[in-house]
Amino acid sequence: MTQAPKGALTGIRVLDISRILGGPYCGQILGDHGADVLKVEPPQGDDTRTWGPPFKEGVASYYHGLNRNKRVQHLDFSTQEGRDALLALVADADVLIENFKTGTMERWGIGYEALSQRFPRLVWCRVSGFGADGPLGALPGYDAAVQAMTGIMSINGEADGGPLRVGLPVVDMVTGLNAVIGVLLALQERQRSGRGQFVEAALYDSGLSLLHPHAANWFMDGTAPRRTGNAHPNIYPYDALATGTDPVFVAVGNDRQFASLCRCIGLPALADDPLYRTAGARSVHRDGLKQQLEAAMAAFDGRELVEQLMAAGVPAAPVLPVDAALQHPHTLHREMVVEMEGGYRGIGAPVKLSRTPASYRHVPLTPGSAFLPLDTAANDDGNSNGSAKEH
Repeated sequence: MTQAPKGALTGIRVLDISRILGGPYCGQILGDHGADVLKVEPPQGDDTRTWGPPFKEGVASYYHGLNRNKRVQHLDFSTQEGRDALLALVADADVLIENFKTGTMERWGIGYEALSQRFPRLVWCRVSGFGADGPLGALPGYDAAVQAMTGIMSINGEADGGPLRVGLPVVDMVTGLNAVIGVLLALQERQRSGRGQFVEAALYDSGLSLLHPHAANWFMDGTAPRRTGNAHPNIYPYDALATGTDPVFVAVGNDRQFASLCRCIGLPALADDPLYRTAGARSVHRDGLKQQLEAAMAAFDGRELVEQLMAAGVPAAPVLPVDAALQHPHTLHREMVVEMEGGYRGIGAPVKLSRTPASYRHVPLTPGSAFLPLDTAANDDGNSNGSAKEH
């Protein structure tokens, strides 16, 4: 069997005792890049096992999408036996990921303060809703509720419509990414100090961090941001525009690109119109500009126009449904769809490393009760599940 390449995190042992999305997503990313990840679930399993349909052998697709490259066992931390088993695993771990409600692990005597004294090199990563203190401290956090509270919903949706939730769990996923960043920063610092530390990624903080450029605009002039539909709040045309067939998204970022767009659709003089000559002017007069652009683009086939615009250096794209995006030839070329034995398919790792690329070794639900020996983890070829196939 072909040996999988060593990932950037080969030799790092991660204990993932988190549930739902942010924490498990963090653990999956670390696992994709070579970390030996043990996932510990409560006796009934992670809640997301039931978040379907669709289901495969009783486990929802939602769970499968977040728990690759982990080996799974079940422990009940409310029992002494479960806590003792956890402590045995922590003794061998570099990183612990958890998202228990604040105070829960402390009541069991296995919180950060207690365990960091015993295991000073441990990097403890907590994914929380709002952090442990402050006006909202220790409250549970949920993606959509945090989207509402941090202003994301207020600026998402059509200009004449109401606030709208982003159609994917963007806050949860960005919190998971921030957790990964925090873990990597702490591991890097540990190289100097020899000590671990507490890392926290809160949904609330992550939601606020996504507000660019709306927060920057408000900080500068105090005007409350408003919904602009598909259009960018600062620049134009950066919008989905109608054509003779399917709509296309045009992302003009400078005057040169705007001039190229105008030439492609047969309106070269429009680029010299004082109302549209500069980016600031185009943004101010966007309504009239959109009318003129769409009137000219009505004569074009949308897909063909995208090809012409891209060839002319104008960023443009067809508006594709999810299935078409996942089957696009460039998706396959970028190895962003992964297939593994047993019928697993998932999204590939988006970070590409030249010498230590991501690898796919364990399908979701692979059992495991202990960390692999370091020499085994360094040469893990996924032999419990067969080899992974990338597309």
